[in-house]
Amino acid sequence: MKSERKKVTVATIAKMKQGGEKIAVLTAYDFPTATLADEAGVDIILVGDSLGMVVLGYENTLSVTMSEMLHHASAVTRARPRALVVGDMPFMSFQESRERAARNAGRFVKKAGVDAVKIEGGEAMADTVRYIVGASIPVMGHIGLTPQSILRFGGYKVQGKKSEEAEQLVRDAKALEEAGCFAVVLEGIPWRLAQRITSEINVPTIGIGAGPHCSGQVLVLHDVIGLFSKYAPRFVKRYVEAGDLIRDAFSRYVSEVKEGKFPTLEYSYGE
Repeated sequence: MKSERKKVTVATIAKMKQGGEKIAVLTAYDFPTATLADEAGVDIILVGDSLGMVVLGYENTLSVTMSEMLHHASAVTRARPRALVVGDMPFMSFQESRERAARNAGRFVKKAGVDAVKIEGGEAMADTVRYIVGASIPVMGHIGLTPQSILRFGGYKVQGKKSEEAEQLVRDAKALEEAGCFAVVLEGIPWRLAQRITSEINVPTIGIGAGPHCSGQVLVLHDVIGLFSKYAPRFVKRYVEAGDLIRDAFSRYVSEVKEGKFPTLEYSYGE
């Protein structure tokens, strides 16, 4: 059942870290999954650009457009979730200029009704983050293995293994905090580094493939329930194989239609 707690805000998230309460984050891309995630009690629903892969069938997240993000974020917010809803700024919606970034962040808030936006990048994006926060739009940062940078990284590779890379990620996290981010996602980095960053910044860290010491965790909904199997990162834990259940239901439906077993009069209207 849906929690009776008040609407989660960025202030709520800050208090959760201060009080040592772990933050549960899950992605969602439409009305029914947002409703279910909220009823389960998640604190933050991230409308991630991962929808490009798990919903739209793109090879990676680079092809996702702002229009697609707005379309799906609007469906999520129609569920009126108690959870804080964060819209993921897609590739090239914020990199060109801070002014364009603020306009697109504003579109997320005004057209889709999200509570905050997420931006990938560290020190290089700090000024953009500061500009958007200055427009009264909360921003979640994202560093480490940032999927929008896979062309530069040469694929989905763990970041921060080398000492100089690790130090840069620490600087990135501190720069994002100073710029006004209310939380920072740490993706695909060694757990000891994630632990250090979490202890050295005051805002919450949200881990994904970053170990158990972050302030919270995020996973992609389709990975959690077994609806996406093209990639299987080490950090993903499947809690149910819903794909198998759905496929079985579809198969039984097809068989019953082919065999004339469905519909029976029980599923028909009388005179």
